[in-house]
Amino acid sequence: MLRPRIIPCLLIHKGGLVKTVNFKNPKYVGDPINAVKIFNEKEADELIVLDIDASVNNSEPNYRLISNLANECRMPICYGGGIKNATQARKIIGLGVEKIAISSAAIENSALITEIAKEIGRQSVVVVLDVKKRLFKSGYDVWLNNAKFNTKLCVIELSRQLEELGAGEVVFNSIDLDGKMEGYDLLLAAQVRQSLGVPVTILGGAGCLNDIEALLNHCGVVGAAAGSLFVFKGPYRAVLINYPSMSRRDELISKVFL
Repeated sequence: MLRPRIIPCLLIHKGGLVKTVNFKNPKYVGDPINAVKIFNEKEADELIVLDIDASVNNSEPNYRLISNLANECRMPICYGGGIKNATQARKIIGLGVEKIAISSAAIENSALITEIAKEIGRQSVVVVLDVKKRLFKSGYDVWLNNAKFNTKLCVIELSRQLEELGAGEVVFNSIDLDGKMEGYDLLLAAQVRQSLGVPVTILGGAGCLNDIEALLNHCGVVGAAAGSLFVFKGPYRAVLINYPSMSRRDELISKVFL
C-alpha cells in the first residue's frame, strides 16, 4: 500500500545547494553532499535533487555530481536537470539513482516520456510541472525554463496526458509559493490528486510541519515535498538542515489512514 512521503527537495545552482523565492534570487545554503549526509542520519523518506541550471543552459547532466550524490545517499533519490533522451536517463539510473525527473523536455517533446519509460521503467519516470495561478481566470498554467515562459497549457489536462504517455509520478511545483513558507496550495493539490492515477507530489509553500499535516489531511496519500522548510530554521531563516523525527512522521502519516 502506498504511503505519504515527506521529501526534501534540493536545488543545485553552479554546483552548490541554493534556495529560491518565486524561482528567483538563488541563495547559497551549503554543499549538497553534506546535506545528503544529514538527511541520511535523519532517515528521510526520499530525496529530490534538481539542477536548475542544466536545462536552461542546455547542458548535459552533471554525472560526476550525480554519482557522488547516489553513492552517499541511503534513501531513494530522484534527480532532474538536463535530461533530454533515454540514453542519459539510463546512464543516470546506472549510477544508482532510483528516479529521473524531466520538466521542460517532457513538454517540448512528449514522446520522450514514453521513450524513457520503455528504457528504464515507468516507475522511474517523474515529470515536474512548474505551475502558476492564472491572473484573470480560474486554473493554473504550466511554465518552463525556471518560470520564464508560460506555455498557457492547463495543468490538469497536461498532467493527464503525461500520465497516459507513461509518467509514473508527477510533481507539481508552485511558482507563486516557492520559498514563501506560507503553506501549500491545497486547492491545486486536491485537484491534481483527484485527476491522476499515478503518485502525486506537491512542492512549494511548506513552512512548518503543520503545513504538511494540512496537505495530508486534505489530500490523503501524496508526496509532501519542501525546500525551505528543511534548510532554514526560525524567522530569520538561519541555514540549518532539519527533518522531522521518525515518531513525528509516523504521527503525521497515521492520520491519513484513520
